[in-house]
Amino acid sequence: MTSYEAWRRDFRWDIPERFNIARACCDRWADGSGRVALLLPDGPGITFDELLRQSSRMANVLLAHGIGPADRVGVLLPQAVETVVAHMAIYRVGAIAVPLFQLFGADAIAYRLADCDARAVITDGDGLPKLPAGPLAFTIGAGAVDMLAAMERAGDRHECADTSAEDPALIIYTSGTTGSPKGALHAHRVLIGHLPGVEMPQDLFPQPGDLFWTPADWAWIGGLLDVLLPSLFHGVPVMAHRMTKFDPEEAFHLVARHGIRNLFLPPTALRLMRQVPDPARLGARPRSIGSGGETLGAEMLEWGREAFGVSINEFYGQTECNLVVSSCGALFPPKPGWAGRAVLGHEVSIVEGEIAIRAPDPVMFMRYWNRPEDTTAKFRDGWLMTGDAGEMDGDGFIRFLGRADDVITSAGYRIGPGEVEDCLIRHESVAAAAVIGIPDPMRTEAVAAAVVLRAGHSPSPELEAALQAHVRTRLAGHLYPRHIRFVAELPQTATGKIMRRTLRENWKRLP
Repeated sequence: MTSYEAWRRDFRWDIPERFNIARACCDRWADGSGRVALLLPDGPGITFDELLRQSSRMANVLLAHGIGPADRVGVLLPQAVETVVAHMAIYRVGAIAVPLFQLFGADAIAYRLADCDARAVITDGDGLPKLPAGPLAFTIGAGAVDMLAAMERAGDRHECADTSAEDPALIIYTSGTTGSPKGALHAHRVLIGHLPGVEMPQDLFPQPGDLFWTPADWAWIGGLLDVLLPSLFHGVPVMAHRMTKFDPEEAFHLVARHGIRNLFLPPTALRLMRQVPDPARLGARPRSIGSGGETLGAEMLEWGREAFGVSINEFYGQTECNLVVSSCGALFPPKPGWAGRAVLGHEVSIVEGEIAIRAPDPVMFMRYWNRPEDTTAKFRDGWLMTGDAGEMDGDGFIRFLGRADDVITSAGYRIGPGEVEDCLIRHESVAAAAVIGIPDPMRTEAVAAAVVLRAGHSPSPELEAALQAHVRTRLAGHLYPRHIRFVAELPQTATGKIMRRTLRENWKRLP
């Protein structure tokens, strides 16, 4: 397609009645050809043929231990071959995968496993000490039930469960930006629902020779359903590599060394990579880059073109209903500050100032696990209400202003934090910034900014005044931060989203 309008006009969903993620992402490519499913930076990965054999073995182990349809199984593993095998095995038996972030502490893991009443967890030596008593623990290696040893004894044939597209497949927990994490239950159809939302930001993915990588953990919807599963669905290999601590220069080297063509880079990763001097010298030249979770703004988009030679396509979604708005440089020029237009197959609108998605929708969650009241509250008059403030222009471009609670009301103006943050990071001294509203007797709220400085710059009243003037002259008088605090780091969720609520609560205690 060469026209967004034509593509949108002609698009139709094709959701089969019977559908299983493992059959779609593994079995149909396991044809004996040795097609590569997963690559590793320093060692062999796995082919689809081997993925079928290994996931069948693991499925047989799960069945032998009484794990079957609708049972919840935690997956506490890094980006690794075993993680993909575990997901395929869980879907094969009709169970429900519960991805868990490796950097979670014991309390966070225990909360999620108890909330969904997990029967079992598949982990490794690092994750095992964090597990609570109760769920059956399978480990990759020695300890508890040795999964690899059990798989050696198991048969390598297993007939994939004949699941409906509407049968549950995944529980992905929200990152907890608005209260306790909630388990969003997704059906097998969620993978099909994601496909257009991957194809647009990745400039008409897949193309011959594509190879996908993200530093985002596969425990989150961004890593799992924006990269891993859609790539496998299309038979495109994925690079498995998650750094213990994100190294921005090594990320450039990884892309260049392995010829990675497709990237999902969260805004946090991009901000760190922006600090690498003269990145073009490192030779990273991907075909497409998508980013979502926070607004990037004109400065980051311009830097992305210089650093990578391509335009970064922003997209928007959330755990409950992901990848429903996107830019697509192959079809239309992006608008800095705007996330993009409605992804094919999704109806997106602004309802009472909130971004809303028309229900039903194949990418939409089924319900919150054991939270019927929260599920009901998420919908209004046939729309899923995201809780995110936004606006739409005459061309259908949608701007994400922030969580509804993050929009600042100052002297009668509604101010989204992203625009001010983008302006601040254009200043040579600023590495990162977060903008909030704090109570003000005259204006209702005053714009306030927490700023992380680049190396070589120190806080001072002069710098504070310079930053205020920088915003005032480039944006508008009502947008500049009347209060600035210089901090060492910003409060963030595990997925890198700025926790503005935490910042507001702690503002008076900042230096």
